[in-house]
Amino acid sequence: MGCGNVFYTLIITFSVALITYNILISANAPLKQELPGPSRTSIVDPIIKMPVERSRRYGSTAKKRLFHTAVTASDSVYNTWQCRVMYYWFKKFKKGPNSDMGGFTRILHSGKPDKYMDEIPTFIAQPLPAGMDQGYIVLNRPWAFVQWLEKADIKEDYILMSEPDHIIVKPIPNLSKDGLGAAFPFFYIEPKKYESVLRKYFPAEKGPITNIDPIGNSPVIVGKESLKKIAPTWMNVSLAMKKDPETDKAFGWVLEMYAYAVSSALHGVGNILYKDFMIQPPWDTEIGNKFIIHYTYGCDYDLKGRLTYGKIGEWRFDKRSFDTVAPPRNLPLPPPGVAQSVVTLVKMVNEATSNIPNWGS
Repeated sequence: MGCGNVFYTLIITFSVALITYNILISANAPLKQELPGPSRTSIVDPIIKMPVERSRRYGSTAKKRLFHTAVTASDSVYNTWQCRVMYYWFKKFKKGPNSDMGGFTRILHSGKPDKYMDEIPTFIAQPLPAGMDQGYIVLNRPWAFVQWLEKADIKEDYILMSEPDHIIVKPIPNLSKDGLGAAFPFFYIEPKKYESVLRKYFPAEKGPITNIDPIGNSPVIVGKESLKKIAPTWMNVSLAMKKDPETDKAFGWVLEMYAYAVSSALHGVGNILYKDFMIQPPWDTEIGNKFIIHYTYGCDYDLKGRLTYGKIGEWRFDKRSFDTVAPPRNLPLPPPGVAQSVVTLVKMVNEATSNIPNWGS
């Protein structure tokens, strides 16, 4: 048994080392053609060998530029109830005014079907080999996208990468244009601050570190052909970053977000930074012109409607309260004075759970 464990460890170490080598070799490969965007470079992908070619201009003024919404998820109760709520609101707004919303896929990276296959359009992806995620389950996300993009018949020319804890609040147009993706800028993604770390993956000859946009992989609307090139590199860079102690310590839980930003820049795909893409309650208090509510943070208030962040409130909504059981129907609404964004979030969750058949089963 001991010899087997040593052999397995050596295999994993060698595999990740080879992946890292491939990234660096690919990143320094001779440039042949360009994609539009801030970083004018592109690379041959180290996993799926695809020709490096200029992205074509998608659509025209006479044709809708539809995008396919893709959400990766595990088969946990936690991810599943969020996906069901998310898909409910997707369907409500898909055919609304100014919508470029096309199809929808839940990319389920559990490797096996679940009982919601008939409710939500689903693609089954295989998880990473046991142990390769090193306890960081998010690494399954880029790997799941690689499989989906390689095997699925995706009709639309664009992809919206979304997440289970997103609620669409109005019809979404295709915000990308001219070969650029459209992405939400995160204040905590700071390429300049971590330049010394990022240069391991984005060599100086690729251009200034500002070519790496302050984004994650979601929400992002990007051309399908561009994403087919980015996704395998995103997977490789994620694995290499997780393997490197300095990078892992620097980026922590947002490591895979940095990996996507780096990979997009390596392929020369720049992004329009679109702050109105989404809000994140409780810090963002108004819906305004936003398209998505991202309920990643807990919302805690006293009964006078005052935020008590960092302390469990007398009233609260936190998705983590429902990690092993779905939220019940008719959650209590916040007390008077609570931000509009939080009130809207709870009302939208309640509407979805009231109308989704067999909720809680």
